[in-house]
Amino acid sequence: MTVDWYPIINRNVCTNCLICFEFCPNQVYVLEDESPLVVKPEYCVFGCHGCKNQCPNGAITYFGDDGKKQGMLIINL
Repeated sequence: MTVDWYPIINRNVCTNCLICFEFCPNQVYVLEDESPLVVKPEYCVFGCHGCKNQCPNGAITYFGDDGKKQGMLIINL
């Protein structure tokens, strides 16, 4: 299995506020020693920046994020 998109937590910046853990509806995170830990990266929705946008310290980046805005694919049937 290849995982193309998932959050990466910068431990030097993270304050363990747990906002990412509480925010994510996809159970990407678990708590380990009172810190959020990414354990199910395959559950992260490609292109979602939800937990990054919620993080007050800017501690989250994403594997697979090329810095470009994600677009919408329109298919004509």
